[in-house]
Amino acid sequence: MSGPSSAARDLRDYALIGDCETAALVGRDGAIDWLCWPRFDSEACFARLLGDERHGCWSLRPAEGFAHVRRRYLDGSLILETVFETASGAVAVTDFMPVRGAASDLVRIVEGRAGRVPMEMRLDLRFDYGRCRPWIQSATPNSLRAVAGPHAAELTADAELRPAEGGATARFAVAEGERRAFVLTYSPSHERARRPIDPHAALSATLDWWRDWISRCDYSGPYAEDVRRSLVVLKGLTYRPTGGMVAAPTTSLPEHPGGERNWDYRYCWLRDATFTLLTFMESGLFEEARAWRDWLVRAVAGEPGAVQPVYGVAGEQRLIEWIEPGLPGFNGAQPVRIGNAAFRQSQLDVFGEVLDALHQARRHGQAPQDPSWPLQRAFIDHLVERWREPDAGIWEVRGPPQHFTHSKVMAWVAFDVGVQAVEQQGLRGDAELWRTCREEVRQAILRDGLDPERGGFTRAFGSAEVDASLLLLPQVGFVAPDDPRMLATVEAIEQDLSWNGLIRRYDTATNDDGLPPGEGAFLACSFWLVDAYTMQGRREEAEALFERLLSFTNDVGLLPEEVDPRTGAFLGNFPQGLSHLSLVDAAYNLSRTRGPAEERRTRD
Repeated sequence: MSGPSSAARDLRDYALIGDCETAALVGRDGAIDWLCWPRFDSEACFARLLGDERHGCWSLRPAEGFAHVRRRYLDGSLILETVFETASGAVAVTDFMPVRGAASDLVRIVEGRAGRVPMEMRLDLRFDYGRCRPWIQSATPNSLRAVAGPHAAELTADAELRPAEGGATARFAVAEGERRAFVLTYSPSHERARRPIDPHAALSATLDWWRDWISRCDYSGPYAEDVRRSLVVLKGLTYRPTGGMVAAPTTSLPEHPGGERNWDYRYCWLRDATFTLLTFMESGLFEEARAWRDWLVRAVAGEPGAVQPVYGVAGEQRLIEWIEPGLPGFNGAQPVRIGNAAFRQSQLDVFGEVLDALHQARRHGQAPQDPSWPLQRAFIDHLVERWREPDAGIWEVRGPPQHFTHSKVMAWVAFDVGVQAVEQQGLRGDAELWRTCREEVRQAILRDGLDPERGGFTRAFGSAEVDASLLLLPQVGFVAPDDPRMLATVEAIEQDLSWNGLIRRYDTATNDDGLPPGEGAFLACSFWLVDAYTMQGRREEAEALFERLLSFTNDVGLLPEEVDPRTGAFLGNFPQGLSHLSLVDAAYNLSRTRGPAEERRTRD
């Protein structure tokens, strides 16, 4: 058996490794097909995921093929072990990236488990998304240095290397008990070559680091393994120097097979602010919660009118979107987008998300004095003037702006948070004005955001359609979970957006979002339905849906953005942070009397 061809790649075959500053995707066939160095949003040096071998990959596998493969993460870490069984025996490949010190390293250790297995290694470095083949500047029998413009990478190996065009090959064999290591180290090309790390000491140190980190998670209820795996994924998507968390480590993995709903998710979205903060705090990960809160405050600092929905990992504002013509796309899906034009959009809901997240931080003692309150107060005053405007909404539609109900509800949340900050936490602000605005927003929603026939909330003012974001209305405290209007909303979502029991965001065939119709079921929305069932007391339905959603994880516990409910095929960028955030929250809501949904809903 050989690995999947570029014409029929399956996202379920990939696992994530990373050093909390960037991440790589490793296939079941032993190929590292995606890596951006030195940051999540840097140019890819391995981009076979969106093309083929010409665009860069690092393959390490049995030379004779393999009959069976099994994978696992070691002890709650992002250290991946892949065991290949062949006609000659069995061999394990351990892939990991040590938490970064002086440089960023990618380590691959081959260990014989049975018999004697011939192996082959091929490194094809292609910087700038496959455009740039590096020059092999220097080489010894067991090392080489590859340079391309500002980038350099050094490979050291326990095998004889044969330099190739922009990389190297090696053929060797491992017997039971033998180990061979390969270390690829990134550095800026103007700096002196790094001293190679000890790969085996790095493995031990990295395993200890992850064990220590996950031991801080205090969750001990049902679904503990799934919760801990999701938290490790979320940590792996966190940019350690700043605390920002990317939505996913990939770009342009299609939401519809062969379609053009292909986006770059290697950035930090404000829409995830409260989910992220509450998830970390509920899990006992207060250091991560503080880092995220601090990133949030730095990113949005400035004029309220300049606040964006999305930022770079260090708070960068310009995420110019362009199309990479040299990449064929995942299984041919075009275009391949770099950057994300959503940074220019008006999404009024982000004000509510930011203010609610910082409110939750104060409630939990993360910033009792909150020096950022003057900035937050300016945001609320800015919304006094802007809440009546249409916007692009939570789903960042590229069609005409609308008065999305969810956006109006999040404006209500912003005013509500402001009032509570003054009345309950003693902060300074115009509570009387904000209370008036809060009621005006509420009345507008109840007047224009309800369907007079079905009695539930609608996707946008004047529309008769629903949107899965309406499932969040009880969680933010706008309406009680068992309010008849919310019960009608859930029923309408079940009728209109359910696809084989999973939930789509909205109907792309009947709503103008600026793109051709077609996408899969959105996993976060399906977890939100679990939360809605839980809050309404529909316990059996909540547990059944949650169990079904868990069945969509791949063999190492990872989730994409969307799935095709008919086939289980993974769609969208992968692994998806919001999917894993929503999994953790749903597990907590099912296992605790006061889970994140109740915690956020009451806000007192």
